[in-house]
Amino acid sequence: MAKIEVKNLNAEKVHDISLNDSIWKNEVHEDSVKKMIRLQMAAMRQGTHKTKNRSEVSGGGRKPWRQKGTGRARQGSTRAVQWVGGGIAHGVSPRDYSFKINRKERVLALKSALADKLANKKVVIFENLEMPTLKTKDFKELIKKANLEGKILFVTADDCENLFMACRNLGYAYHILADEINVLDIVNADTLVLDEAAVKIIEEGIAHA
Repeated sequence: MAKIEVKNLNAEKVHDISLNDSIWKNEVHEDSVKKMIRLQMAAMRQGTHKTKNRSEVSGGGRKPWRQKGTGRARQGSTRAVQWVGGGIAHGVSPRDYSFKINRKERVLALKSALADKLANKKVVIFENLEMPTLKTKDFKELIKKANLEGKILFVTADDCENLFMACRNLGYAYHILADEINVLDIVNADTLVLDEAAVKIIEEGIAHA
């Protein structure tokens, strides 16, 4: 089984932890990852876009001029699509962008995202992430000590309110619970930071998925 060191809040090694090879050493399946990201982004779309067609715009009930004898092109309504103020031809209407993928592919995508982060040495595990204060200054000091770079995703087993409060104003640090972990957040982060309890929850969750 793969081993990785566990640090304390001073970024000092405490001990090693063994990771489940079937998850963390899994072959990266890029197609499943891309599909899962597309699914998550599609599910976030509201789909409330709407344009009015000629039957929905107001006015235009009367023929603007007689059919023949004016020298102009025949027109039936000032709300036809070629008129200013008219309806929109082939416009958008409300729709649901979400789609489904099967359970096995969802699990494969999550395993692939985790395995890719570990293979690129972008996974850091702490004994716990219960910070003593909620000051952003102290949180930045933790990032500096641990040499965390880029966008950082913190995943914890419990709420860790101080951690959440300390990082919420930073545009490069995010916090989620272990049971909320997902492919999009993992891929979007440069560094994945977990507490020891979160690792167990993630592994158990995937094993029983």
